[in-house]
Amino acid sequence: MNTLRIAIIGCGKIADQHIAAIRRISNCEVVAACDREELMARQLAERFNIVSVFSDAQQMLKAAFPDVVHITTPPQGHFLLAKQCLEAGSHVYLEKPFTVTAAEAEELIALAEYKNLKITAGHNYQFAPEMVQMRRLVADGFLGGKPLHVESYWAYDLGDTSYVGPLLGSKTHWVRQLPGQLYHNLISHGIARLAEFLDKEISNITVLSHQSQKLKSLGGQEVQDELRVLIRDQSGTTAFFCFSTQIKPALNFFRICGAKNSIAVDFTGGDLICCDSKSYKSYLTYFIPPLKNARQHFWNGLSNIFNFLRGRLHQDFGMKELIERFYQSIRDKSAPPISYREIILTAKIMDEIFKQVYPPGAASPESSPFLKNEIRADHIGKERAIVLRQNA
Repeated sequence: MNTLRIAIIGCGKIADQHIAAIRRISNCEVVAACDREELMARQLAERFNIVSVFSDAQQMLKAAFPDVVHITTPPQGHFLLAKQCLEAGSHVYLEKPFTVTAAEAEELIALAEYKNLKITAGHNYQFAPEMVQMRRLVADGFLGGKPLHVESYWAYDLGDTSYVGPLLGSKTHWVRQLPGQLYHNLISHGIARLAEFLDKEISNITVLSHQSQKLKSLGGQEVQDELRVLIRDQSGTTAFFCFSTQIKPALNFFRICGAKNSIAVDFTGGDLICCDSKSYKSYLTYFIPPLKNARQHFWNGLSNIFNFLRGRLHQDFGMKELIERFYQSIRDKSAPPISYREIILTAKIMDEIFKQVYPPGAASPESSPFLKNEIRADHIGKERAIVLRQNA
């Protein structure tokens, strides 16, 4: 099997995590590091013994001939850099958020398909062990049919002043320049979980957003950090998304509900609970279900201990799993691990959320990525609720 030649564009903190994951995968080698700040690229190369260093992406593509390029820059550069890589014949792994807009996502995917290349999004939490197990259960029919409702919770701790401090301290910070500001850089993981189980046509989206008192005390200005979203697709599946900087303990949670049973996934503890609809007589309903759940929690904890002792449990397991599956799809010429439908739908939902939270002007149906929708805005105090209603 030929060794895949890998290059990294963007040599910040997340690049280290990528390289650590890549080095646990066989038959691949990181051959080049590239960053506009050449010092950053040199430092990354020294840490991981990477041979070639560049400050220009085009030069890197011409000199290193990478099979795959991982782009880990701020999202404003994703579209142009990914386009350059695809045009040069390299497959592309794009960190989240995939692109700034859904239109950019659609264009990149169309280019990748035209060039017969692969591209994927850095939604690594989709491949955490508990999510892989959840997907198997759904495929085996545990829910009793198509999902009826999905919920996703995603949290961020404002205590990380190394991130929040510079962001709030400068209106020119790259996060502040994104259409969705703080949300734009953080929520795609949580939205992608929902997109996997929703139809590509969305009939309703309702958004509530506001700024927490904590962020206000830090000088948050126009940045909002508490988000709640309700979604319904055209087949009637509903979804709920919650992003919060304040809920404690911080929630990183997913629930999928069917007509027969449901599944709950807690990413914080690597915990998956199967919730069946079996009924019990009299007071047994107070005893049996809690004991069954306790048994599942116990076995999940024990399994995590065994996997850790065997060296099979890593905090970035999902990233290694996603990268490995992506590389395998390149070798096999098979479908990439994240469907293009899911990537585009995630981007469209995010576009709609940001348009409602930070409207550029009066919203109009023609500007929505979802066709045949009517937009009605209701202002409730400082919160904004915008409901998309499908035309009859």
